[in-house]
Amino acid sequence: MILTVGHSNRSLAEFVELLGDHRIAVVADVRKLRGSRAFPHFDEATLKRALKRADIEYVAIPELAGRRPKAASPSARPCWRNRGFRNYADHMRTGEFRDGIRKLLALRGRVAVMCAEAVPWRCHRSLIGDYLVLEKKRKVEELVGTRARPHRRTACARLVRGHLTYDLP
Repeated sequence: MILTVGHSNRSLAEFVELLGDHRIAVVADVRKLRGSRAFPHFDEATLKRALKRADIEYVAIPELAGRRPKAASPSARPCWRNRGFRNYADHMRTGEFRDGIRKLLALRGRVAVMCAEAVPWRCHRSLIGDYLVLEKKRKVEELVGTRARPHRRTACARLVRGHLTYDLP
């Protein structure tokens, strides 16, 4: 089982409790910058220590991090209006992204894919969820607030010859 979660502006105690409530065994950090000026308790070292005390493993997967630059060969007909999501969708076509997915899928137990943004549809976690659900046929849930719900596929996400695309038909 894979869940996606944003640490948002929670306290560290609230975040660790939320993970415990959902029986998370591993946090896979997919933030480009594994720190926060606004919420320093979510910097990598502090978070790692808190998770260890709660018997939750911490793994950074930089291959899945957001904030990607424009691709050398950007997709011709992307459905994304947001440049960051368009760049990430192009990143998903790379070997680096597939390496990150392999690392993620090798983790054991209930895994939380973590970034900073509270709502999944404003975060690249939603694209990772699309990939896992559509291409890898995995069950993915999104933690919104304190509740888990099934991953909501991006409207323009579709499979073409077995591969996820966000290009308009």
